[in-house]
Amino acid sequence: MDGDLLGLALGAGLLGFCIGSFLNVVIFRLPRRMWRDWEADAHDMLQGLPKGLPARERLGLWWPPSCCPGCGKRIRAFENIPILSYLLLRGRCSGCASPISPRYPMIEATTALLFLACVWRFGFSPQCLAAMVFCAALLGLSVIDYDWQLLPDGVTQPLLWLGLLCGLFGIFVGLRDSLLGAVFGYLVLWSVFHLFKWITGKEGMGGGDFKLLALIGAWLGWQALLPVLLSASLVGSLVGGGLMLCGRVRRNQPLPFGPFLAGGALLCLFVEAWVTLLQFPVQG
Repeated sequence: MDGDLLGLALGAGLLGFCIGSFLNVVIFRLPRRMWRDWEADAHDMLQGLPKGLPARERLGLWWPPSCCPGCGKRIRAFENIPILSYLLLRGRCSGCASPISPRYPMIEATTALLFLACVWRFGFSPQCLAAMVFCAALLGLSVIDYDWQLLPDGVTQPLLWLGLLCGLFGIFVGLRDSLLGAVFGYLVLWSVFHLFKWITGKEGMGGGDFKLLALIGAWLGWQALLPVLLSASLVGSLVGGGLMLCGRVRRNQPLPFGPFLAGGALLCLFVEAWVTLLQFPVQG
């Protein structure tokens, strides 16, 4: 590895740690803010109130500053350094000594590894920067879906349009392939949903999965849809079956499908051979 590429990799790793730290904020706050807004809107509608609840707490992605969910102590700047602060604090809040979830440094480290993979795959190029945005968004959506079985429109819809914009400039695929990927990605799972509901009378997945596959198609083109679906279905079946055998989930208990779709998309992004194996080449 030459000096320029090494410097790029180090910079990408540090950027990944910082973006991963911000992803932790998004993953924690965004679903809670959405639930509070839904509850407030429902209260307003049921009570016939023209205004929102007076006690509605303002919870944004940038405000209030980060604090311990246990004691409410504000997290100081030196306590918010990715990975390092967790190690120095020994995984505990400096105020109440309650445990800090190891998932926080894990997400930071995962983001950094994904950014390094982008450098390895694309080098110094527009594709590298776009791939970092794509990877960070997929990681955040996956964790939110795992926690809440929710894929927020506030993330999926802008990412869909951004994927089409990348198609306009030919970042990964051309505009035609990107547009067809978005359309077919949505319609495939939409059709599966309604067919399953017609046969069983049950809903097999949520509408957020349609939008997630649509945005994946917008970024990677229609050629990637089949490999993504095959990967997600295979891994999802194995994981779901294993959890049932271990008694962790019940037979009819729903599992979030978003993380498996995101994993299939990352596989297609980084391992082009998985796409070409099915004779659907994606430009890299």
